[in-house]
Amino acid sequence: MTRARRAAAGRGARFAVLDPATGEAFDDAPDQRPEELDAVVDRAHEAWRGWRTDSVARATALSAAADAVETAGADLARLLTREQGKPLSESYAEIARTAARLRYFAELAPRVQPITDGRPVRSEIRWRPLGPVAAIVPWNFPLQLASAKIAPALAAGNTVVVKPSPFTPLATRLLGSVMSTALPEDVLMIVTGREPLGAALASHPGIRHVTFTGSVPTGRAVARSAAASLARVTLELGGNDAAVLLDDVDVERIADRLFWAAFRNCGQVCMAVKRVYAPVRLYAQVVEALAHRAKTTVVGAGLAPGSRLGPVNNAPQLARVERRTAQALAAGARAVTGGGRLDRPGYFFAPTILADVPPDSPVVTEEQFGPVLPVLPYWSVDEAVEAANGTRFGLGGSVWGTDLDAAEAVAGRLECGTAWINHHAELSLAQPFAGVKESGVGVAGGPWGFHGNLRPFVVHRPEEA
Repeated sequence: MTRARRAAAGRGARFAVLDPATGEAFDDAPDQRPEELDAVVDRAHEAWRGWRTDSVARATALSAAADAVETAGADLARLLTREQGKPLSESYAEIARTAARLRYFAELAPRVQPITDGRPVRSEIRWRPLGPVAAIVPWNFPLQLASAKIAPALAAGNTVVVKPSPFTPLATRLLGSVMSTALPEDVLMIVTGREPLGAALASHPGIRHVTFTGSVPTGRAVARSAAASLARVTLELGGNDAAVLLDDVDVERIADRLFWAAFRNCGQVCMAVKRVYAPVRLYAQVVEALAHRAKTTVVGAGLAPGSRLGPVNNAPQLARVERRTAQALAAGARAVTGGGRLDRPGYFFAPTILADVPPDSPVVTEEQFGPVLPVLPYWSVDEAVEAANGTRFGLGGSVWGTDLDAAEAVAGRLECGTAWINHHAELSLAQPFAGVKESGVGVAGGPWGFHGNLRPFVVHRPEEA
């Protein structure tokens, strides 16, 4: 049935969903309007009354939801690749991570904490859920980032309304349907639509926590919207992670890890390596090692066998990547390989290594979020650290070298939320994830992310009446 016939059959307004490998529409999704949110949030609040009461039942339901996600893995993976563009193997990895996160948070439960302060009073903290949570999710990891918000919120006893990006609504809708087979009605709901739906959800007076992943400008807008009802906010915003290579680094040994730390998911990772600082002595070798991998990486549709790198997800982002690259080239940078779009349908950009880049170029100081990597030389470690810290971002960073003690000492000087040594962008479900400066507000991950969905309720009781 065509989209027109489906709309005529009473399914309401729809919007097209494009395949980034072709640039053409392959399906559509409901275009819900802000006025529909009152009913959705009311249902979430009503479901919260029962969901918040039994942590054992929540754990059982979340574990069952993880099983359901794994069972539906093939359907989820193909749909995710179709709308997001990433290779099918990466979609399967994203789904595995989604199920693992549900299981991890299923094991966490609010626990009563006694307060010992020497007074003749028995005091304790009893953690309480907040209420309906709004989860606003970007297009680069739709399922993984949705689960990063859904799992701790549900485990804590909240209900969740998810609003995915209009570029990637379909796999998230399917995820919601799959998980809902194991959850009580209205505990998890998905709303899809174009703006101002997200702004309306963030500002809705019935929402008690807004958790958002995306760009800094949109994060500011979300914070302003949430301020209307004084809802709690957790913002995971942009990153411009630096990789600092020390003078003793074994270039060939680390080149593959470094390359994929920058180019996985076509560079569309908030904590990807987005700039590399190499000592002058090794600069040419580093540039050549990365360029060789860029030249030999198979670029193609995510569903095509053998593809290692897919398209950029959407036309606006492709234009941004192209603009950042053109600015650098106009300022004197050199494209060792790549440098522009590939001549084929879809949103494909050639894997690009830039050398001789002016350090004040936007491709260095801002987040390119695509398959473009600038490599810059440095003459002293102090200079490299100053440059690594010299942007408004502070999500992650890494240091690469043979002497691990020396590398750790340099890593300790980076102004970011997470620093890695000889690898990058690897996160445990049990660790906190947070940025500094303009890279975010609040903490996700582990017990810290779990407690970000709770509020303390303190009870004082005297030892004697």
